[in-house]
Amino acid sequence: MKDSASDPGKHAFHGLTPDVIITLAEKSLGARCTNLCRPLNSYINRVYELEYEDRTGLVIKFYRPGRWSKKGLLDEHAFLLELADREIPVIAPLKMTDGGTLGQYGKIMFACFPKCGGRSFDEYSEDQWLELGRLIGRVHAIGAIHLPQDRITMVPDSSTRTQVDQLLSSSLIPADLCQQFKELTDALLSEITPLFNAARMIRIHGDCHFSNLIYLPGKSFYIIDFDDMAVGPPVQDFWMLLPGLKEDSWREINLFLEGYETFMNFDQRSLALIEPLRAMRYIHYIAWCAHQFSEDGESRVAPNFGSREYWQQEMGDLADQLERIRNAS
Repeated sequence: MKDSASDPGKHAFHGLTPDVIITLAEKSLGARCTNLCRPLNSYINRVYELEYEDRTGLVIKFYRPGRWSKKGLLDEHAFLLELADREIPVIAPLKMTDGGTLGQYGKIMFACFPKCGGRSFDEYSEDQWLELGRLIGRVHAIGAIHLPQDRITMVPDSSTRTQVDQLLSSSLIPADLCQQFKELTDALLSEITPLFNAARMIRIHGDCHFSNLIYLPGKSFYIIDFDDMAVGPPVQDFWMLLPGLKEDSWREINLFLEGYETFMNFDQRSLALIEPLRAMRYIHYIAWCAHQFSEDGESRVAPNFGSREYWQQEMGDLADQLERIRNAS
């Protein structure tokens, strides 16, 4: 885990005053904006709502330095533009005056997007499950065409191992719990890594949960926020939408796949990756909280992060998940 004193993300956004933000948008897009500059919720980046002089809304996103490479951000933009070109409902970055989609202010890279309002749901009707299946199937049909230049591959012995190693090398785990955490995560990764050997890997959204699917009345669902785009198994993009464990969600799985397979074949064997992916998500979440803590001295999503009770709870959850995976095999 990075040391907060040397992390390029630390204090990176302090120079982003409203005047600077509006000027960057105007110069990048070649259009005048009003004085509106409203910050929007974002745990990692800095995101602001702006407004053209004609009152049309737009959003400018400043990416946290050090989190993605320039190639990685261009991978995200290229994927979005490919999807938009095929009329798949995503919010693609706006072209700038130089013909690109990525601007730079000091060490901070940024992009502009049209504003797109909508609402999210925390449960879906049968017709909506079918619609979501068709949407994700269309996304994956394009995602399967080629691989990105610089995005993580979502497999245990790569992405998750890196996160575990970062946690172990930090000073955030209580010293007397480090060995227990290492043994537990080693056992987990040894158990689940072989399960990914035959999995097809394509470009995926990577973080497809309820909040990243918004519904526009009279239109359709839009899939938003491709920051965590990755190379991974297609099942990653729908298991987080399920109402519970796989064995309790067959109705939703079957409806989703009925829609999905209108556009993309699905390997039913990859459903066995749901619980391993859930375990990987646990570790990803811990690593994300640790990154926040190392930068800001606190985690906005886990107020008790770093406490002994926190680590005991997280390790208990991981141990339970490992047991669930072993029992399913």
